[in-house]
Amino acid sequence: MKPQEIEPPEELRNAIKCFWHTTLDFGAQPSDFEVLPDGYAEIIFHFGPTCSVATTEGWQLLPSPFLMGLLNQPVRLQSTNRLEVIGVRCYPWTVFELLGLAAGKDGLRTFEHPIAQLQAPLQQAIQAGNVDDALTQVSQYFVAAHSRLAGDSTLGKAGGAMRAAHGTLPVSQVAAAAHATVRTLERKFKHAAGHTVKDVSSLMRFEQARNHLWLTPTANLAGLAQELGYVDQAHLSREFKRYSGTTPAAFARQAQRGRQALRTDFVAFVQA
Repeated sequence: MKPQEIEPPEELRNAIKCFWHTTLDFGAQPSDFEVLPDGYAEIIFHFGPTCSVATTEGWQLLPSPFLMGLLNQPVRLQSTNRLEVIGVRCYPWTVFELLGLAAGKDGLRTFEHPIAQLQAPLQQAIQAGNVDDALTQVSQYFVAAHSRLAGDSTLGKAGGAMRAAHGTLPVSQVAAAAHATVRTLERKFKHAAGHTVKDVSSLMRFEQARNHLWLTPTANLAGLAQELGYVDQAHLSREFKRYSGTTPAAFARQAQRGRQALRTDFVAFVQA
């Protein structure tokens, strides 16, 4: 099912890309699927029998909500029957301030937070089929939370420039767009996001390549590399395999065989 997305209110648009809902039907037997890296952090509420993440020690149950931060490799999740998800897609330089958490590089994080109080009313709305009401509740929570934040115009300008260029700008140009020195920008960015400007830019660019191949698996890889600002096709292939664990060509073949199938090895939570 194609995710339902709503834009955040005006006052949240520098911090949150969108709110979204999707439903995944797996059947009675446990089924697993991958979430691929991209340039966003997601706050995930889930409603269903269970949702688990693969770890070195086996499957670990996930609470609701949990934080799917920036990933440097795919994360494998598992569920059964009908899993409904509400997500808050945040910019990586704003998500930790929104939640009042210390920034970190952990890709998936569980945490104790007052936002968990939303779980029961959201579940009630979802069970009643009132998805719009559930999304409105989440939006209202973050409007109230955002009013208590100071914000940083340097990060906002830097993030806007990075998004507009889909991660292709060198750090010096991002700093210039933010009217900051490279050193100041890197310090602020690392403090807010837990990652460097280059880290996030690389993920943004990978996301563009991933989405393009998902939608157009017959795309010419050399042309795609040039379009997205990679040095050459080999550079694209190295970066793609770094984040996805597979080559662009293999990803494209899998997408071409059935990108609508929910349980493909390459499905992400949401195609941005």
